[in-house]
Formats: sequence, structure tokens, C-alpha cells
Amino acid sequence: MSEKRKAYIAAISYAFIIGLSFMFVKVTLTVASPTDILAHRFTFAFIGIVILMVFTKNKLTIKKYDLLKILPLAILYPIVFFTFQVLGLAKISSSEAGIIQATIPIFTLALAGLLLKEKATRGQLVFISLSVLGVIYMLIMNGANATTGNVIGSGLILLSALAASLYNVFARRLTKQYSLLILTYVMTLCGFVIFNGVALGNHLMNGTIDEFFQPLTHVDFVIAILYLGLLSSLGTSYLSNYALSKLEASKMSVFSNFATLITILAGVLFLQEVFHLYHFIGGIIIIIGVIGTNYFGQRQVV
Repeated sequence: MSEKRKAYIAAISYAFIIGLSFMFVKVTLTVASPTDILAHRFTFAFIGIVILMVFTKNKLTIKKYDLLKILPLAILYPIVFFTFQVLGLAKISSSEAGIIQATIPIFTLALAGLLLKEKATRGQLVFISLSVLGVIYMLIMNGANATTGNVIGSGLILLSALAASLYNVFARRLTKQYSLLILTYVMTLCGFVIFNGVALGNHLMNGTIDEFFQPLTHVDFVIAILYLGLLSSLGTSYLSNYALSKLEASKMSVFSNFATLITILAGVLFLQEVFHLYHFIGGIIIIIGVIGTNYFGQRQVV
């Protein structure tokens, strides 16, 4: 299997995992606060990568210079991205969030052109727009109304989308300088330290430390947080870093629109929601957009 094909498989897997994560985030929000969710999420993610390193006998040598160089990437993803995402999802519906996050390819294309000098062809622009329109069409037909959503929640999701776009751009170069394991480890470690520091510090000041551990007594919460920690945090960090080491940032970002399609399909399969004709039409538009963007894309040397 070629490296390019592996990168596409990684990108599709990334979109699939992210698509299901919205459903699991909603489950955890019924039990815990956003800060506690992020703390538990990255605790499991960090435990997961430590176990992985022990079993694979990988020894990482990370110098202070390397840590400082990777830190800005880790701040964007997972810190900023997941913070704004979970806070936004606490205020608006996942459908509205999906519409706003459809702006990720647009932001990424603009930033990649500005910072990485990746030139988009006219074909890419057309098919990226088509993919975004497919997402917006499907969600609006599903009953979402982005114009009446909570302003604060919408703003938080928009900031999350911008953070993801900046991450797509900056990770493009770092994936050529550092191994995937080093990048994933540093990103996960930062999430673990910062989110637990904020959550535990808040509970200690309020004298509610018992509330921090209380969600772990709920089976649904544990299942959801394991998915979010091991797959949606740790897994997607590795998959996205790998894909970005082989694909242009603008190409990778389009796969994020698959996530919305997966979110709706998950509702049909697991929540017994009705599958309408517009789901099928919107899904086809998204797929055509993704295929067209990658077909007309021209690889740039950065």
C-alpha cells in the first residue's frame, strides 16, 4: 500500500472518529462539567500513550528546544480546540456546531495559502465549496437553524474551527521534523497537565473534590470518556499528524466534513433517527467534494 493511500485511510478514520465524538460528548455533558470532562478525557489519553510506549518499548528523547517548538501546536490542538468545542456543545446543538465547523476547510485553505504558500487550483476551490455546501444543506434540512442559535455557543465553535485550521497548517511542517509518537506524546501530555490542573484547582478552591471523581461511577460516562480519551483524543492526534505528513493541509481539512455525515449516520444507527432523502443527497455532495478536492489538488513543496 502506498504512503499516499495510507494517509487517505488515516484521514478517513480521523473523520469517522471525530464524527462519533459529538454524540459521546453530549453523553458526558449530562453527568459532568466541561472542565471535568476534558480532565478525565486526557487522563485516559495520557494513560493510553504511556501504556503504548511501554509495550512498544519506545524511548523518547525530547529536548527543551523541541518542547518549546511543539508547544504552540499542542496549545491549538488539543487545548484550544477541545476547550472551545466542549464549551460550545454545552450551549448549542451538535447540528449547529456541525454547520459552523464546516468552515474549517475554508479557514485552512486561506491560511495554508498565506503561511505555507500552498496554491489551490480552481478545481479545489470549487469542490471544497461543494463539500461545505453539502454539509450546510444536509444540516439545515435536518432542522438546524444557525441564525437563531446561542451567540456565545456559536462563537466558541467558530473559535474551535479556527484553532483546527491553524493546527492543520502548523502541523504540516512539524510532522516533517518530528516523529508522530513525539508529537502525539507532547500534545497529549499538555492536555493532561493543563486540563487536570484547571479542573482539580477549581474543585480544591471550592472544596468539591469529591465531585471530580463522581462521574466515574456512571457506566455511560466511563464508556464515553474512554472513547473520547483513547480514540477521539489520542487516536485522532496520531492519525491527523500522520495524514498531514503526507497530504497538503487544504486536502486534509476537507475530510473534516465527513465527520458531519458520520454524526447523522450515527444518529440513524444508534439513536433510531429517521434517514431522509436529503441525508443521502447531502452525503453524496460531501463525498464528491472530498474526491474532487483531492483529484484537482496539486502537491506543493513546503
